[in-house]
Amino acid sequence: MRSTLHTIGFTQKTAEEFFRLLQEAGVRKLIDVRENRAGQLAGFAKFPDIAFFLQRILGISYAHEPRLAPSPEIRDAYRSTGDWAAYEKSFMELMQARGLPEAIIPGEFEGSVALLCSEPTPEKCHRRLVVEMLANEWNGHGHEVGVRHLVSEKAPKRKRRKNGGTGPV
Repeated sequence: MRSTLHTIGFTQKTAEEFFRLLQEAGVRKLIDVRENRAGQLAGFAKFPDIAFFLQRILGISYAHEPRLAPSPEIRDAYRSTGDWAAYEKSFMELMQARGLPEAIIPGEFEGSVALLCSEPTPEKCHRRLVVEMLANEWNGHGHEVGVRHLVSEKAPKRKRRKNGGTGPV
């Protein structure tokens, strides 16, 4: 199996940027790894709208894989403590308790696949932990799996002009 596992978060992105990032990466399937995919703050990424938009705009298929989402208890503990190391440990223990990654069928992740969550960047998001876990498992079994994180481009730096205004330099 050959695959590139992309990750993407929808927050701090316009719909235009979100869909452009997926298109430029050549994503053919998006797997939603959120537990609550219908939250009112999800905007264009709310289910079932996201599945419709992906198919209609880019021809990308949509799937939901809640086994790859953290439990509410893990999320709540992280929100109250901010302890990312404890979050990672708890999340990986949960994955092991769920029989993952062994229970995931590699063929469902073949080609160019993106995992969706809400966080704008992957550093402190479970989607990064998931793709690293899957890539390590499958690369260890002779598959070719790469990882790529789809993130917003940085806004150009602005410097103060002599007249006090701002603008690109």
